[in-house]
Amino acid sequence: MTGATGVAEPGDDAPRETDGGTIVDPRRLHEAARIAEALVFASAGPVSQAYIAERLPRGVDVLHVMRELKALYAGRGVNLVQLDDSWAFRTAPDLSFAIRTDETEVRKLSRAALEVLSIIAYHQPVTRAEIEDIRGVQTSKGTLDVLMEAGWVRFRGRRRSPGRPVTFGTTRDFLDHFGLEDLRDLPGLEELKGAGLLSGRIPSNFQVPMPLREDELAEDEDPITQFDLEELGLLTPGGKEDE
Repeated sequence: MTGATGVAEPGDDAPRETDGGTIVDPRRLHEAARIAEALVFASAGPVSQAYIAERLPRGVDVLHVMRELKALYAGRGVNLVQLDDSWAFRTAPDLSFAIRTDETEVRKLSRAALEVLSIIAYHQPVTRAEIEDIRGVQTSKGTLDVLMEAGWVRFRGRRRSPGRPVTFGTTRDFLDHFGLEDLRDLPGLEELKGAGLLSGRIPSNFQVPMPLREDELAEDEDPITQFDLEELGLLTPGGKEDE
């Protein structure tokens, strides 16, 4: 039989067609769901969809399996959430009040750090000079260091312009921390107004930019290489992290 969410259960022997058009044995689909569930449950962090796909039976549509599992967990105390191209189990948002945290309190960001993080989130890929141009003030290295130490900001690439400045972008941990599945889930203009984060007197032509997906490089952007990391002092020659 088939569960309420469409995940095949033992005893349902009729071939089924997944969202991707792949026809699979329902027993294999059920087994694939169990494998995917176990992989995500056993991991300390988000698990990439590609990693899951490598371990599922051949011919099974991994995205279909994950969407079915997500629906299965939707009404439970633990939800299966998608973080860009990865998956993780997270406490249901409405139950966060019941979860006691005795861990070290997360460092509170300064106003400058929040401004820089917001600019990077919405304008990525963005250089330090562009951040300063938007803010109208200089940005200290310490502010960027705090965001990178928190794991929310990373070096994306290098701009194809004089000096080849480094571009910044957000990370998967940023999505995870703020409960976003994708950069496209960032609040839009109307949502920001409704939350009181934008003045009602903003220019009529003001637009909230839509960032690229994390894995996309801009046309004028080159990926960061090991040589670039060595040049920036992040790796010692030979590929080891500079402590």
